[in-house]
Amino acid sequence: MSSLAQEFNCEIIIDDSNLEGTSFEYVKESLRTDLDGYINDFRWTDIEFTEQERINCQINIVLTSGTSDFQFSAETVLSARRPIYNTITETTSIILGDQNWQFSYPEGRSLIHDDLQFESLTGFIDYYMYLLLGYDFDSFSPLGGTPYFDRAQNVVDLAQNENAIGWTRNSNNQRNRFVLIADLLSNNYEPLRNAYYTYHRLGLDTFTQSPVEARQQVLNALTEIQAAKRRSTSNFLYDLFFDTKSREITSIFIDADSRIQLQAYNILRETDQGHLLEYEQLQN
Repeated sequence: MSSLAQEFNCEIIIDDSNLEGTSFEYVKESLRTDLDGYINDFRWTDIEFTEQERINCQINIVLTSGTSDFQFSAETVLSARRPIYNTITETTSIILGDQNWQFSYPEGRSLIHDDLQFESLTGFIDYYMYLLLGYDFDSFSPLGGTPYFDRAQNVVDLAQNENAIGWTRNSNNQRNRFVLIADLLSNNYEPLRNAYYTYHRLGLDTFTQSPVEARQQVLNALTEIQAAKRRSTSNFLYDLFFDTKSREITSIFIDADSRIQLQAYNILRETDQGHLLEYEQLQN
């Protein structure tokens, strides 16, 4: 009988090499320990997860500056993985980067979950954990992540009330937390989210048993993404998908027959020009 577990098994990596002075010596280990407990020991959903269903993730935090009153700036990259059915391997679900995190972290501070009040350190973590949950659930059922994207939107709404730095709609930057969650919850991007499900559940998860059919499902997903992107005014979510998946997509088609390879290549050449060098392998 499997024991029940929390949703995340998250590794926290902190780089404090940019911080100068002895007053910050506590930060690296203390923050890592606090975030580990805050993320991994909390129940983020009402769903019963078994140990093997936990979402493996990694958060890389580079502390770029600290002030005498313990206000910190950081750049962060978050990634999550999910198992591929009938294998012992995992696929990276999503990689998200954020260059604009500012928070307060004096020595001895406790991190407390509060869905009703915004705080710059915990609010940032809450927002991204709900995004990782949303992407994970989207990969297992069509639009399954919506409840968790809704919770991320709630964090953004609370941050607006506080005029928090890094949380507003910024006309100079169309790739920020505000825009990201607005796009994920927009009807305009439902075809992309449905394709994300097709790619994972109908494609990757069936690959070892039926590689020909699985490749066709991945091709169906890419065709849907191609059509949706042609109608889209923003490439933000598409770029996140392909930045995460381009190498994996190439590996899926590298051993396909030449006709399927060419179909995939022609779609990718139009839809994801940022990784053309990667896809050129499908031309060999």
